[in-house]
Amino acid sequence: MAWYDEAVFYHIYPLGLSGAPAQNEKGDIVHRLRDMEPWIDHIKEIGCNALYIGPLFESVGHGYETTDYRTLDRRLGDNGDLKHFVDACHEKGVKVIFDGVFNHTGRDFFAFQDLKENRENSRYKDWYCNVNFWGNNEYNDGFSYDNWGGYNLLVKLNQRNPEVKDYIYDVIRFWISEFDIDGIRLDAADVLDFDFMKGMRQVADGAKADFWLMGEVIHGDYSRWVNTDTLHSVTNYNLNKALWSGCNDHNFFEVAHTVKRLYDMGGGQYQNMKLYNFADNHDVERIVNRLQNKDHFEVVHTLMYTLPGVPSIYYGSEFGIEGKKERGSDASLRPCLDLADYADALEKNPYTILIARLGKFRQGSKALSYGEYRELLLTNRQYAYLRSYEGEDVIAAVNNDEEDVTISIPYSGSRESFTGLLSGETYEAEGGKIQLPLKACKSDILF
Repeated sequence: MAWYDEAVFYHIYPLGLSGAPAQNEKGDIVHRLRDMEPWIDHIKEIGCNALYIGPLFESVGHGYETTDYRTLDRRLGDNGDLKHFVDACHEKGVKVIFDGVFNHTGRDFFAFQDLKENRENSRYKDWYCNVNFWGNNEYNDGFSYDNWGGYNLLVKLNQRNPEVKDYIYDVIRFWISEFDIDGIRLDAADVLDFDFMKGMRQVADGAKADFWLMGEVIHGDYSRWVNTDTLHSVTNYNLNKALWSGCNDHNFFEVAHTVKRLYDMGGGQYQNMKLYNFADNHDVERIVNRLQNKDHFEVVHTLMYTLPGVPSIYYGSEFGIEGKKERGSDASLRPCLDLADYADALEKNPYTILIARLGKFRQGSKALSYGEYRELLLTNRQYAYLRSYEGEDVIAAVNNDEEDVTISIPYSGSRESFTGLLSGETYEAEGGKIQLPLKACKSDILF
């Protein structure tokens, strides 16, 4: 058992949260990361014990066009600020993982600058993929190259080059030795070279015990990435889509089918496919904007916290804030927030109260971290399942209908009664059934 097996994550996009300028003008260092330290207490208060933060390192704009892997972006502060921030997290019992942008660099990265200056004579010309000195691009470089996503701002690294591998592996060792981080989220892992990731796993395993590698993967068979040789986990975009569309379409069969598909990917063991579950993040619209009926917020998060996987909350969503992609921009998904504006959220904001209750319960439940999953009841509008581990039985039940219902949940375990986490009511297990009333667009967790 490792720390990440019982993790409840909070996700921060620091350039947005801190209100940093959209462009790095390479001026004076501004210590915005120091001002973010009060968020650590907030993270703990809402039941999270791990933080995914990034991108962090020097770049020209949104952070994913890295220019220096060893220096905190001057818009956030200096390396001393980052070390202090991670230390403060650890003192509060919060693990920390950084964003690792290793598929591509920015154009201001030293190797690309040397390539621009020396062209065919650059010792770094093989650091990048398919450099063509007969080509050109919109920057009028007089050569072309592979990029990520069609953006020449993001120059694709040649991950099969031994020098590139050694460079990135040394960066990982530096992050561990300098900042004592606990893991890395690999940006664009779905296009990273597999041998490159296998080498990274060996470096990580040798550098720090229980170091977690989690990759950004959108589609595909997740077991290609999640295995004993490559990564520990990937982003569960399959479940993310099912969570909101299953509510919008009143179709819990989509959620249950997705869980079954992930079970099959794991070779029949959910523990083999412990994925990073999320309702929203810095690249997709806020969950309250995805939902046609915002009352389904509770249902979505009950599912996310109780289904197999590692749950994560994206900063601000615990307050129910909105955010949509607008004219191709992600800016509204990555807003600047003042924690003081939400000082009473744990007493008055129903979204925050729910997230805190789910997070704290999740941390105290071995069944939700390690338990096998068994479907108990499934219709288009109601869904119940059991998570069981070493004598602990937890039953989650959700209702996406706009009407109140009472469901009859089959139960063959040893428990005679359960308490509803969200309702506070006691329910008897009689004759192999539990009669559970659920309000419209509500849920309960029986323990």
